[in-house]
Amino acid sequence: MTNFPRAAVIGNPISHSLSPKLHNYWLQRYGISGQYEALDVSKDMLEATIRALPAQGFIGANVTIPHKVSVMKLAHHVTDRATLIGAANTLIFKNDGRVFADNTDGYGFMANMRQGAPGWDPKSGPAAIFGAGGAARAIIVALADVGVPEIRLANRTRLKAEALKAEFGARIRVFDWVQAGSMLDGATTVINTTSLGMKGAQEFKVSLAELSPDAVVTDIVYNPLRTQFLEAAAAKGCQTVDGLGMLLHQGVPGFERWFGTRPEVDEDTRRAVLS
Repeated sequence: MTNFPRAAVIGNPISHSLSPKLHNYWLQRYGISGQYEALDVSKDMLEATIRALPAQGFIGANVTIPHKVSVMKLAHHVTDRATLIGAANTLIFKNDGRVFADNTDGYGFMANMRQGAPGWDPKSGPAAIFGAGGAARAIIVALADVGVPEIRLANRTRLKAEALKAEFGARIRVFDWVQAGSMLDGATTVINTTSLGMKGAQEFKVSLAELSPDAVVTDIVYNPLRTQFLEAAAAKGCQTVDGLGMLLHQGVPGFERWFGTRPEVDEDTRRAVLS
């Protein structure tokens, strides 16, 4: 067993994750003796891995696809926020072996928006969200918390969007994917939570004709950093926020709990992770 604290990101596959670069940069920057690694864990090995990690000197872990829902059943305590979102991305291991699960995706989204668009006022008008997966859930909870008056939602499978409306209530208005462009009319916050536009994925082809130049537009995709969606929004005069900051900021609460220092997300952090 090591005599320094260890943390990890757990997923399958995991080789693409930027989390080790981020957390090891922070450990080095703040002079903390610790280690952060990537663990490729299959679904059938998830429980055994979670139970074994504390004995190996691990104090916590980030969790990514496809384990964000499954780990909640393995935790001894799940925060209200993670319960509401229906997924966990941050685990804290206690000395007695108990596992605490939280979700920091919504925090990461809000912190990224406030840093990337300092004048952004989420209450100023409706938010339009493309996609209805786990990231969309976290963002809906975060936006509802800060008082966004209406959340418009379009997903390629309408049923998934309707399920979120049933769960989160009247504030959500569902649009058909073929009419997704019409939900941009009057929206002051616009968010792509789909994989469309990601390197190797299909293009984002929804019309942005109704997009107001006053809207703040963000994409949770960060490879490429400037997606076609963000480029098109910028061409209309919109303020845009890239998706890398959400990844960086969601890592802050976990790092602070594990290693006792609240790390800063700044240009040096971005450069280190992108290098």
